[in-house]
Amino acid sequence: MFGKDRFYKGLWNHKAAFLFRKVGHRRDTGPKLKLLALEGLKECHGCGLIQKVPHLKPGQVAECTRCGEQLDRERLTSPIMAPLAFCITSIALYLALLVSPLMTIDIYGRENTVSLLSGPKELINQGFSLISILVLSASVLMPAIVLTLMMLILYGMWHSHKAPHWIRHVFAWYERLRPWSMIEVYVIGLIVAYSKLVDLAVVILQPGAFLLGGLMVSMAAMDSAFNSKSFWKRFPVPQEDQILCKEDGDSSENVTSDALLLQSDNMVSCTCCHTVFLAEKTVLPEDDMGNCMRCGEILRRRKYKSIEASLCFLVAAFIFYIPANMLPIMTYVRVGQGQPNTILSGVKELWESGLYSLALLVLFASITIPVAKIGALAIMLYCETRKKAWHLNGLTKLYRFVCFIGRWSMIDVFMISILVAIVRFSFLAHVTADPGVVFFALVVVLTIFAADLYDPRGLWDAAGYNGALMKSRRKADNSHPYTKRKDMESESA
Repeated sequence: MFGKDRFYKGLWNHKAAFLFRKVGHRRDTGPKLKLLALEGLKECHGCGLIQKVPHLKPGQVAECTRCGEQLDRERLTSPIMAPLAFCITSIALYLALLVSPLMTIDIYGRENTVSLLSGPKELINQGFSLISILVLSASVLMPAIVLTLMMLILYGMWHSHKAPHWIRHVFAWYERLRPWSMIEVYVIGLIVAYSKLVDLAVVILQPGAFLLGGLMVSMAAMDSAFNSKSFWKRFPVPQEDQILCKEDGDSSENVTSDALLLQSDNMVSCTCCHTVFLAEKTVLPEDDMGNCMRCGEILRRRKYKSIEASLCFLVAAFIFYIPANMLPIMTYVRVGQGQPNTILSGVKELWESGLYSLALLVLFASITIPVAKIGALAIMLYCETRKKAWHLNGLTKLYRFVCFIGRWSMIDVFMISILVAIVRFSFLAHVTADPGVVFFALVVVLTIFAADLYDPRGLWDAAGYNGALMKSRRKADNSHPYTKRKDMESESA
């Protein structure tokens, strides 16, 4: 299915898209065209516009002139020491968190304590292994992997002159796995679980709860302080394979549409290191252009089979969303009395308890977000397939919001994992997970994949905004930078 050492890259980049390949079809792993790196250019991954980005001063941000997507940002902090400090802090907090209790509950003199690992263990005991693996991965395994990868990345930046070749692939995996580390979502799940128990029993927050909050803050600070551009500067493209794009005497610090070059369908931008490459001729949107000469990732102008793959996950998520809301997600029994709770009944219970802010938060995260994600992606797919130029800026911003907010729907899943682990008092009081939580977790995961597989640049392509000659196009064939480069090489020869 994938060629040799590129299997792991193809597996991730394609995800379910390989389902749409013809049987027996094999990929050519070699580059199809000679490529030259265009230093100083950036492609907006929201609308596909390729622009010149000027040298930024510390604290400055460059945004796309068409859709407002952030193209570049220069941090005020040290490129290595600041993220390193936060990374070491996060590792220390994480290790302490693994051996610290989160919360203790006291019902009629009987106590029970929950830790980060208690929830997945109890879910397995109740027969929900799939949910247990998901919770364990998002709250325990992925944070550990992400922090380890960040340490390796910072090591590569510190020793760039002798860093191993595979350190560049580590960065690619960091970007892929970071969204699946959901410590901040787990914190909200813990708060919701606490609010459900505080009126029913004596609840004491243990040191682990505060360590969890500290870990959330330190990891967020680590991400904010880290500058990927500083990492890739240490792994430049060879001089003979690059063209430096200057501002032609313009000292302005703004990114303007007048700085656009050539046809965007002659260029391909790496989704990992964001290097823009120029080809001899037009590159088809889904052509495999080989490996990026800077980071080694697969080069394509657009995501492979974006519409088909995204639609596949979206339809599956819509199907699972119906039982996710119809079936109960958990049952709380106290002194032999209790009834199953659906997502909506849980929101109603929080509202009736006077916890209006939490009720609105859970309503937004567990009901509004999944519906909004499915609806928004469906609208985007419709507009792209029908080639409708309908509020493209708004849809692009909506896509960014969908990608950012999607994983927050995991609040209910984390809350249930905490409740089933801590409320275990047999006949006196106990909480059990119900089948609805499986369908709800599947909806969350499937919508995340659907959003990740979708390429919003296709909206602008379908509307005819990409691929046309721009203001700065060269009038003659010999003005093409690639043609100029070959002429210079022939003269020197």
